[in-house]
Amino acid sequence: MNFNATSGARYPAQKGSRKKRVSDTAAINAPAYPPAYPPSYPPPYNPFASAVPGTVPPNMSAYDDRNAVPPPYASSPDYSHMHANAPPMDQGYSIPGQFLNEPLVANVAMQYGQALVGSGRQLVDRELEKYIPVSRLKYYFAVDTRYVLKKLGLLFFPFVHSDWSVKYEQDGPVQPRYEINAPDLYIPTMAYVTYVLVAGVILGMQDRFTPEILGIQASSALAWTIFEIAVELITLYITNIQTNLKTLDLLAFGGYKYVGIIFALLLSILFHKTGYYAGLIYSSFSLAFFLIRTLKVQVLPDGSSPHHNDPYTHSSGNKRRMYLLLFVAGIQPLLMWWLSFHLISPPTPKS
Repeated sequence: MNFNATSGARYPAQKGSRKKRVSDTAAINAPAYPPAYPPSYPPPYNPFASAVPGTVPPNMSAYDDRNAVPPPYASSPDYSHMHANAPPMDQGYSIPGQFLNEPLVANVAMQYGQALVGSGRQLVDRELEKYIPVSRLKYYFAVDTRYVLKKLGLLFFPFVHSDWSVKYEQDGPVQPRYEINAPDLYIPTMAYVTYVLVAGVILGMQDRFTPEILGIQASSALAWTIFEIAVELITLYITNIQTNLKTLDLLAFGGYKYVGIIFALLLSILFHKTGYYAGLIYSSFSLAFFLIRTLKVQVLPDGSSPHHNDPYTHSSGNKRRMYLLLFVAGIQPLLMWWLSFHLISPPTPKS
């Protein structure tokens, strides 16, 4: 009987190889594809799934599968112990709205607000007063209907007036509504606006009206008024005449000429050139007389000047003041003619 030592082995053993020994039996049946969830992230817990398929979960064994209800979820955390020692809202605590509703607090807040508004208004008035004399303007517009009617009568009939003095109070002259001889700016302002409107009406009747003509008339009249006031102020400065006249006084006296211009233009509508020149001559003469009598009280010295007793100074000062009166009164007819002669309605030709 022959003995073969390699008869039990199908494949000869290779030199240097070693058989591997598997110690993990679970790895033998491991699937070839990776698991649905990584080992470190297990799938979410499902309370309805049982550990063994086909069986009822332990917590639902007493219920029928058809009437099974899920177990109650974990209740939310209870924070009531945190508010156990909190005091109620009506014991020493109040919201801002309730705090402001207190009478004492409301009165203090109202008084503080009124004081704040008052201080702000005073600041605005003080800054505005530096550029626009608002307090003085209030004086020149303190008029009423009775004063306006009497002043218009004085402008057209100054020859019948006798008392030209201006009354004064402790803090200044009396308001125009109580003193007819006081200058005002209400009549000059209204007369200036009316002059522009009447000029537009007359130009419209002559088929010469354009929308730009009103602006030209208004700006031209305003420019000549400013030029007149500037010349008068320069004259007062050069001649060194001390008077009680202010810039707004000169503006008021110079604005009265628009009343005479309106009167002459209205007559020109009815009587053409004849009515215009008749009204212009009369209104110019009455305005010059009014200005001389009014400014005489304001310009001529009353004995309060320190050089009043000096004969030479008194004589030369009176002459310069008289020249000023004649200049202010004489320039008004020229300006009245210059601002209105181009508006005269020409006579209609006879057929």
